[in-house]
Amino acid sequence: MELSILNKDGKAGKKVKLSDAIYGIEPNDHAIYLDVKQYLANQRQGTSKSKERAEIKGSTRKIKKQKGTGTARAGSIKSPIFRGGGTIFGPRPRNYSFKLNKKLKSLARCSALSYKAKSGDLLVMEDFNMDSPKTSEFSKILSNLKCNDKKTLMVVSESNKNIYLSSRNLQGAKVVIASDVNTYDLVNANKVVVSEAALEKIESILS
Repeated sequence: MELSILNKDGKAGKKVKLSDAIYGIEPNDHAIYLDVKQYLANQRQGTSKSKERAEIKGSTRKIKKQKGTGTARAGSIKSPIFRGGGTIFGPRPRNYSFKLNKKLKSLARCSALSYKAKSGDLLVMEDFNMDSPKTSEFSKILSNLKCNDKKTLMVVSESNKNIYLSSRNLQGAKVVIASDVNTYDLVNANKVVVSEAALEKIESILS
């Protein structure tokens, strides 16, 4: 598969050949599902906590006699059936994260990239730099690429503070470096814009 390399004005120049081993594979939906599930699970803090009856502060005195009241037996004011008592099977701090094999995660990213390439939502852009953080300039670039009204993921080869700061205030725009690209961001974006240098780095990582 070949794609034209676009400049900041959105005009096509020379072409680049995409690797069939990454952008031309048969996508594996289950691999994408597992990788996205892991990403979302790893975002969870798992810090929710409620007190059970052993942790409630209160008297341990038997609150009424065992028999003759006409109501159910009750031994403690900390019982979950009373107001202010403990919670039954309440949440406890836990770790939601789980592990996946490297090959499966790599397959998931290749599958997501293949979907974008086949649907025409993958754009290759020539390398560019910004002299200073300028949101309006970055927005103009997205407009030239016809991505300003869509959720756009821009992949650059290395960390660039000016590009990051320029995109930070735009809703729906996200900038990541090639080594940090994950399946969730690829699937979540409507358009994926990859710089020429980042394209080579992605191929070296996933091949």
